[in-house]
Amino acid sequence: MGEHKRVRLGVVGLGAMGGRVFDIAVGHPDFGVVRAADVRRDAVDRVAAAHPSVVVSTDPADVVDAADVDAVYIATPPSFHADLAVAALSAGKAVFCEKPLAVSLSDGRRMSDAAASSGLATAVNFALSDRDVVLELERRLRAGEAGTVLGVDVRLQFPKWPRAFQADALWLDGREQGGFVREVFSHFAYLTDRLLGPLRAVDVSADFPSSGSETTARGLLRAGEVPVHFSGLSGVAGPEVYEWTLWGTEQSYRLRQWTHLEIFTNDTWTPYDPGLASGSDATRLTLFAQAVRTGSAPNLADFPVAYRVQEAVEAFHAVS
Repeated sequence: MGEHKRVRLGVVGLGAMGGRVFDIAVGHPDFGVVRAADVRRDAVDRVAAAHPSVVVSTDPADVVDAADVDAVYIATPPSFHADLAVAALSAGKAVFCEKPLAVSLSDGRRMSDAAASSGLATAVNFALSDRDVVLELERRLRAGEAGTVLGVDVRLQFPKWPRAFQADALWLDGREQGGFVREVFSHFAYLTDRLLGPLRAVDVSADFPSSGSETTARGLLRAGEVPVHFSGLSGVAGPEVYEWTLWGTEQSYRLRQWTHLEIFTNDTWTPYDPGLASGSDATRLTLFAQAVRTGSAPNLADFPVAYRVQEAVEAFHAVS
């Protein structure tokens, strides 16, 4: 596919995340959005009214099997990811998927295997993939500025789950597919995997109410020999917290609320100012278009990487 030619994109799932990425893709110079599907008629009707040139359907197969689609973006609840992604890859289409990769490990393995067999581009939309602060963390670690890495702490805290912007996604408050471990911890598991290597669960657990997703999760994992401690709470009387801290012998790094990086050196935390912030759904679409055209893209997780992350995430469900 020539670099001058737009990637013809089909979108499956038009909820909070899918609708947002659809809107970005419609205006993106690397893509032409040609088809969209959602099982909800009201979501399809909204797209049809605003974008009459896009072919819409309530049947995802009308996107996945369409001859005029080069790549499929999947933003359905995660239990549907595997069947859709495997079908799309089998039909010769690259796939950009929301996280988590899947819920069951067998589904995740199917997706990873299908990606390897097809040779086509695959990617999972981890929000930290191409953030400027992550690239800076990566640079400092590769340069050895942290010294010896002694450990990582991850802390998540939610006054309300699901969060307000996801209130319509009822599956997020169910144990079968939802919960903050899958939806949010997966981002920080990906970050740790990327910087330090694959995670393995050592001693992890989660507490579930009689119905709904987990209210607490805690555990020890390791990236190689580096201990990774995780603590998460929902329904707490307190602020919403997203915090990832790496402790080194020379420098330590704290990432707060997704975008704020602080560096501990000379006995104080100093904010890192990246200048112009980077990293967004739009830039990850740019990277995905590059992967479709060339077979690879920097700073974008493919299905095998996302499967490693899924193994760490699902360990909390396997023992609880």
